[in-house]
Amino acid sequence: MIPEHPLHSAQRAEGSLLKMRTEYDRPVRYFLALGDGEIPMNDLIGRPVRLSYEGIIHCIACGKVTRTSYGQGFCYNCLQTAPEAGESVLQPELSRAHFGIARDMEWAREHDLIDHYVYLALSPGLKVGVTRHHQIPVRWIDQGARAALLLAKTPNRHIAGIIEVWLKQFFSDKTNWREMLTDRTYPTSLLPEGKEKAAALLTPELKKYLTNDQTITSIDYPGSPVTAKIESLSLDRYPVIEGELTGIRGQYLIFDRERVLNVRRHNGYVAGLSWE
Repeated sequence: MIPEHPLHSAQRAEGSLLKMRTEYDRPVRYFLALGDGEIPMNDLIGRPVRLSYEGIIHCIACGKVTRTSYGQGFCYNCLQTAPEAGESVLQPELSRAHFGIARDMEWAREHDLIDHYVYLALSPGLKVGVTRHHQIPVRWIDQGARAALLLAKTPNRHIAGIIEVWLKQFFSDKTNWREMLTDRTYPTSLLPEGKEKAAALLTPELKKYLTNDQTITSIDYPGSPVTAKIESLSLDRYPVIEGELTGIRGQYLIFDRERVLNVRRHNGYVAGLSWE
């Protein structure tokens, strides 16, 4: 278990950024691994912080230094060869692991040839998505969803992707990240209504994967949402970011209720975080 950095006094931690680990709670708890410990980010909300980019990027697959980050953290070679950067990661329907075809079949058996869920989420509007069974509710949190409902359960990634592709004709599959960062909400009644609609739209061969689970998972996030015009920050353009950490949504840090940084987009960036 990674130890937590104590936050009782001003400190600094440095290391390669990775998407924040989360724990489902009310609100969600966030942890940023830097150096030899984890920073409990909820405890920094309301405090001045400083994030500084050191000008180095490590590939999150092979660890080598890369001048440019591809696909949220890979060097170019790993983007082309690493199983975790394969085309089915973003397009589940393209998974061919059930035919014994993959960049790495051992990896595919652990990630593609396992139970997957198709779900509906309010992120903040109604959207359809796919995730591995053990990624619930992490996937919903990463997308900044306010609530979610399981729609179908499949034995592999490919079938889940086929269901998603079919339903994308009728539902969005994108998160409006700017709207997600505000306090706009939609009624949770859209989820069971959407599930009923989706069930009616599926073909007979896909309907057999529908779940009877009507449980709606609600998600609360720490701190305050964005209240002004959003300024999206990049460590390539702004190597030093300072301000009060006022909230966290999805994988976004919110500074001064108006500037945001997508931590996941900066996977592998070597940075230092200091706080008062």
